[in-house]
Formats: sequence, structure tokens, C-alpha cells
Amino acid sequence: MQAKAMTVGMSSWQAYTFERIPREGTDAMAKTEPRVVRDVEPLRRLSHWLDELVPLPGGYRIGLDGILGLIPGAGDALGAVVSSYIITQAARLGVPTRILLLMIYNVAIDAVVGLIPILGDLFDFAWKANRRNVALLERHQGEVSYGSNGNKRLWTVLLILILLFVALIIALAYGFIQLLFALAAAG
Repeated sequence: MQAKAMTVGMSSWQAYTFERIPREGTDAMAKTEPRVVRDVEPLRRLSHWLDELVPLPGGYRIGLDGILGLIPGAGDALGAVVSSYIITQAARLGVPTRILLLMIYNVAIDAVVGLIPILGDLFDFAWKANRRNVALLERHQGEVSYGSNGNKRLWTVLLILILLFVALIIALAYGFIQLLFALAAAG
């Protein structure tokens, strides 16, 4: 739905533009709401698959992200790449940059701590970064990231951060594997 603009002022150079934002409970809001639900629902399903797919005794649930994390190095990198899809969709939906950076932080913690043998895998099952990120998306979706140049810059920053993050995970995994081979050769 396009916001209607009205101009107030004495001359064109003094004019101010105000946007009419649909209020909750109005017909205008009802027309915009289904699109929001339609855009977020696939991300909720992806988050469920990644963080809560398999029920365990005691009511706890684990997802594919934690299971992938059991594969040394590559599993955490693959989990981070899949998790970054939620972040890019949040950027597309106009979530503010500070929230996107918090989402990147959640995925980074999940992947980097997940590299630690055994303890990292347990942490990976408990952290649930994707569920946190979808909750952040739902909470901050109405806030707007301003300007098309800001959006281009945001996409560039997101791409660079994700690539650096994946490179870090691969480097850490490579170093860990080299350490294991050195320990095996020495013992």
C-alpha cells in the first residue's frame, strides 16, 4: 500500500511532506498485514527446521543447525550460510541496521562457539540463533531503514561480513584439523 503524502507550507521551497501511516485496526493496516505474514512465515518455518525440528525427551528440541554442527568445521560453516538467509530477508524487509548487526552476532556466536569440540556442539543445540533472529525480525519489522543508498551500503556490509565470517570458520576448522593431525602423528 502506498502512503499518501500531503504538503503543508507557504511556498514550494518551504514545504514539508508528512506520510500517513496506517494505524493498527484500520482497513489500511489490514491490507498491509497479509504481506507481512506471508514474508515472515517461510522464515519461521526455516527457523523451526534449523533450531527445533527434532523433539527430545523432557520437552527439549534440537534442529538441523545443531546436527550439522557435529560435522567438524564444514557443518558450522554450512549452518552459518543457511542462517544468513534469514538475515538477508530481514534486510529486504527493512529491519534497521543495528538489528541486522545483532542478528549477525547471533549467528557468529553460534558458529564460532560451535567449533569447539563437544562443548561447542552442546552450545550449538542450546543457542538457537535462528529462532532469536526471527523473533528480532518480527519485533523490529515495522521500523524502517531509510534511503536507497543506505540499503545498498547495508547489502554490501552484510555480504562482506558473511564472507569474512565464513572464511573465519573455514580457517578455524582448517587449523583445528591440522592440530588433530599433528597430535595424532606425535602420539
